[in-house]
Amino acid sequence: MKSAAITGPGRLEIIEQAVPSIGPADVLVRIRACGICGADPHALAEGGIPAGRPSTPIGHEPAGEVVEVGAETIGLAVGDRVVFDPTKVGDPITGGGGPQGALSEYVAVRDAVRGENIFSFPEHVPWHVAALCEPIAVARRAVDRTLPKPDHKVVIFGAGPVGLGALLAFQRHGVAHIVVADVQPRRLEKALQLGADAVINSAEEDLRARLVQLHGEAIDAFGRTGLPGTDVYLDAAGVPAVLEAVFAGPKLGAVLGIVAIHRTPVPVDFQMLIPSELTIVHSMGHPTEMGPVMDDITENTEKYAAIISDVLPFSRLAEAIDLAGRPGATDKVVVTLA
Repeated sequence: MKSAAITGPGRLEIIEQAVPSIGPADVLVRIRACGICGADPHALAEGGIPAGRPSTPIGHEPAGEVVEVGAETIGLAVGDRVVFDPTKVGDPITGGGGPQGALSEYVAVRDAVRGENIFSFPEHVPWHVAALCEPIAVARRAVDRTLPKPDHKVVIFGAGPVGLGALLAFQRHGVAHIVVADVQPRRLEKALQLGADAVINSAEEDLRARLVQLHGEAIDAFGRTGLPGTDVYLDAAGVPAVLEAVFAGPKLGAVLGIVAIHRTPVPVDFQMLIPSELTIVHSMGHPTEMGPVMDDITENTEKYAAIISDVLPFSRLAEAIDLAGRPGATDKVVVTLA
């Protein structure tokens, strides 16, 4: 079978290797689509996962078809359309340093348990839309970690796939008002299309002043006024300016959720944050979120499909990764395998 691997800094190769064999508790999945994560172009530039590893199979946003089942598997059959959790395949993370990558023709899911590490979906969901399940599950966990309430007013920084997934997750929580901030007008238009109450182009507008207009004015424990009335800040952008804007003065009891990858350290004056009693939560992965997210994609397929901007065949994989790595060039890239 063909499998994509990083073999050095900037070196992407399509390697021929044997189809994985399965045991009695495993299933073999023929990959039909795999999303390109924003981390994939960085991994290619750095030469692997971890950086500098001699050869790294890539791809961790899979959707595919079960083509072989072990004798001991329950509730799974040949022909099932599935997504699977790349962190729970019995090996180190699929496409994240493990021996398998989902940008391959086949992946073996070890100890496959339907509803735990592998999730089925119906025929009306296209392969490329089902492949959103993994990154949207990342967004769902980040949102859930902020403990949103119906009366909360929220701002999401970053209108990429995870930010838009967070928008849909906050909507499911029924929060009072959702703002999306970004610097790309096209992405802000998509956020409005998906139901954001307002958007802010932070390259052109005073972010904090606009939040005061939208969410009202609040105070902190020292009685400092003029602070945005925003209850939840979610960082899906990963740029220092986001955290600087939050740390400049959140309201008393605000929550900051961080799901973005920050590649440079950000200085924090914690003394200045004491009167806000700001809660900071991080999130990683999706230990329990992929099942509910796949159900939501099944129910709202067209809405999720709007997140995807480019669908390219496996033969154009290098182009797909390059496209995903160019800021402002695209929104979400998914690769399909015949």
